[in-house]
Amino acid sequence: MPVLDAFKAIACLMIVMHHLAAYGPMSDVAYPLFPGLIDWLYQYGRMAVQAFFVMAGFLAARKFAPHGESLVASPWPIIGQRYVRLAVPYLVALMLAIGCAALAREWMNHDSIPAAPSIPQLLAHALLLQDLLHQEALSAGVWYIAIDFQLFALTALVLWLPRRVGFPSEKIRATAPLLVAALTLSSLFVFNRNHAWDQSAVYFFGSYGLGMLGYWASNRRHSKLWLGLLVALAIAALLVEFRERIAVAGILMLALALSKPSSTMGNWAAFRPLAYLGRISFSVFLVHFPLLLLVNATFFHIFPQQPVANALGMLLAIGISILGGGLFYTWVENRPFSKKIHLLLPAGFLSSGLLAASGIS
Repeated sequence: MPVLDAFKAIACLMIVMHHLAAYGPMSDVAYPLFPGLIDWLYQYGRMAVQAFFVMAGFLAARKFAPHGESLVASPWPIIGQRYVRLAVPYLVALMLAIGCAALAREWMNHDSIPAAPSIPQLLAHALLLQDLLHQEALSAGVWYIAIDFQLFALTALVLWLPRRVGFPSEKIRATAPLLVAALTLSSLFVFNRNHAWDQSAVYFFGSYGLGMLGYWASNRRHSKLWLGLLVALAIAALLVEFRERIAVAGILMLALALSKPSSTMGNWAAFRPLAYLGRISFSVFLVHFPLLLLVNATFFHIFPQQPVANALGMLLAIGISILGGGLFYTWVENRPFSKKIHLLLPAGFLSSGLLAASGIS
């Protein structure tokens, strides 16, 4: 489905531009040139994260329960594999973030630069528990990695539960989607309306679950009827309390469910630059903020009060983020590492953090 890569590419660019708008000083200096655009990116660019949740749910349903019947015989191995899949590029990116933040502090003093890390902060990030343990983030957007892992683990457990209880296969086929639907409903109508839950998977499961249910609905008989019911569900949630993030999730769920390779959208989505950016989107997401810090620090040092130069710097930062993401994808994310590297990487991450905290560059 090339449309998945296309949506990933667009969502990735939106996140990069949102962080450019949200974290100065380039956006602060360039603000008089296009205040409306920067305000819009600051306010709404973050909604693109919902697209990643919907697509992750869509892919999880396709992989682990393509016909509604769970294929998860045991959740623990696939949860462990998911952690390794996320943690290897994530920890490398955090080491880059720690180093770039240390360099940026030499050039400017700004609220967007994370402080040197503490030991509890490093441990919490290594375990993907930084938000639950109320530790300051080492890089913008890393909360998403933790939530993605929580959502995946919760989904694996939910899909495994009917098998664990010992249901016969025909009941497993019906029970897994029903459990996902129940979690989706509880998130849309209860948890997602209470910000006290926004550090946990149940807050975001509404978007993730819509992606899963959208996949199943698109592959059933009378798919248009099932999709109509899902759209009605999303509208009902918005009528109870309007949330832009849920509106975005509902629209994207419907777009994915209706997309076929032979459709107009499928042909448009096959555009090569979009497909490439979609493939490297996770790497761009991981490395863009450290790179933005360096570009911000450089332009603040050289052009502290020149709006046009800083606007050009913002465009340059987008290009550098994509280039850096492409290199990171080739050298880290898409490269097979040995189990020895998997064991040594957390130690390297902790060591780099302690070096930065002690002021050794």
